[in-house]
Amino acid sequence: MTFSIVARIADGHTMGIAIASSSPAVAARCAHARAAAGAVATQNLTDPALGPLILDALAHGATAEAALAQALRTTPFGAYRQLAVIGRRGPPAIHSGERALGTAAAAHSTHAAAAGNLLAHRGVPPAMLETFESTTGDLGARLLRALRAGLDAGGEAAAVHSAGLLIVRDVSWPIADLRVDWTEEDPVAQLSRIWERYAPQIEDYVRRAVDPAHAPGFEVAGGAP
Repeated sequence: MTFSIVARIADGHTMGIAIASSSPAVAARCAHARAAAGAVATQNLTDPALGPLILDALAHGATAEAALAQALRTTPFGAYRQLAVIGRRGPPAIHSGERALGTAAAAHSTHAAAAGNLLAHRGVPPAMLETFESTTGDLGARLLRALRAGLDAGGEAAAVHSAGLLIVRDVSWPIADLRVDWTEEDPVAQLSRIWERYAPQIEDYVRRAVDPAHAPGFEVAGGAP
């Protein structure tokens, strides 16, 4: 009921996840990322607690494979989970339990991993990965193009209703945490429009946090200079 991609830029300083599902508010449960650690998708019959566990291990220097294995040892329900993990360095890791719903598939490269369950067909994650690898630009745009490619390749067997984008960088909070929690229309298209409005302002928001005295003003009535 979900398909996603976790990825980083080559230097490992920016990481993120894009995700879509037929279920409502998928990013609230399934998208996890932390600066200086990595990005994790916890999907299928999701256990959101596995996300922070994996990020903790990544933050302490574990590889994606080791962090994933460590988290799976804490639960008796690994057969029901589908997890995709990427850290700042090293190859990503994927787990698809034998009780994953419907058609489950995954694909990975050096800097990204895509996975899904209850898919229209097994070609969805490879299509996402191919698009991510073949496009340029900022990480958010590349993740959203990959998510669109997955939807255009067939996406889920059911209609998609929610989507999310989560990106972390060199500050302790996400530089982007954008969601479409439910729509009868195209959540990926709506999320992309939100990103197009938000992305040009990211550096301003970061500056307002770390150096407000030299931050640009708001273009609203009563905004700070």
